[in-house]
Amino acid sequence: MSASPDLEKLRTFYADAPDDVSLDALDLGRLPRHISIIMDGNGRWATARGLDRSKGHAAGVDSLRETITASVRLGIECLSAYAFSTENWKRPRHEVELLMRLFSKTLAKEMPLFHQEHVRLKIIGDMDGLPKSLRASFERAMEETASYDVMTLALAVNYGARDELTHAMRAIVSEVQAASLDPESIDEDTLAAHLYTAGLPDPELLVRTSGELRLSNFLLWQLAYTEFYISPLMWPDFDRWELLRAIYSFQSRDRRFGGVK
Repeated sequence: MSASPDLEKLRTFYADAPDDVSLDALDLGRLPRHISIIMDGNGRWATARGLDRSKGHAAGVDSLRETITASVRLGIECLSAYAFSTENWKRPRHEVELLMRLFSKTLAKEMPLFHQEHVRLKIIGDMDGLPKSLRASFERAMEETASYDVMTLALAVNYGARDELTHAMRAIVSEVQAASLDPESIDEDTLAAHLYTAGLPDPELLVRTSGELRLSNFLLWQLAYTEFYISPLMWPDFDRWELLRAIYSFQSRDRRFGGVK
């Protein structure tokens, strides 16, 4: 279950709101348990300002930090963020290497925030494909935060939904071949238990920035009944106020899950 927000900290964090945003309009009893974000537009944000793309990625880290803090203040149970896809290896080598270094640098810098806010870090994706030093840093950070229960940050790194489903199917087939799993007992829960997101609730709200209207191979299984919010903002411009706008939109939806009310 989602944690109850500390109202004093929440109002302090959301002080000086713009005219179209008000905490009073938010139903704290109907917050999404899991918010997932496709962080899009770092490079275009930098290019539009005559900056190197690396500046956009660095600015995107600031937006993620603010979103993590906002989610903790709101009492969100899980926040997932698409940081690096299996397709991103196709980018220029210098940009990929920069991103790998940025992951390591950012992780070291943000660990005090995780400890302070009791945020558990979970990496979803194929960590075997990452540089050894980065993989070791992620593993150490997950171990250090494993007991925290205020919020889980699921960071998707070297993640692809089709790769995830293939990985899950191979694991299930291996268990069937080893006679440790009865094929007749396989159901949706079986598959979900073999995904990178095992143990996490499915996202109720997906936010994608920069106005793009596609999933980009992200959480294809988990997003079956997720509400979408498409923000026109590039990711470095995304802030606590835009997160509230996304939640307002979520709370205005009539979620029927294929049924009729």
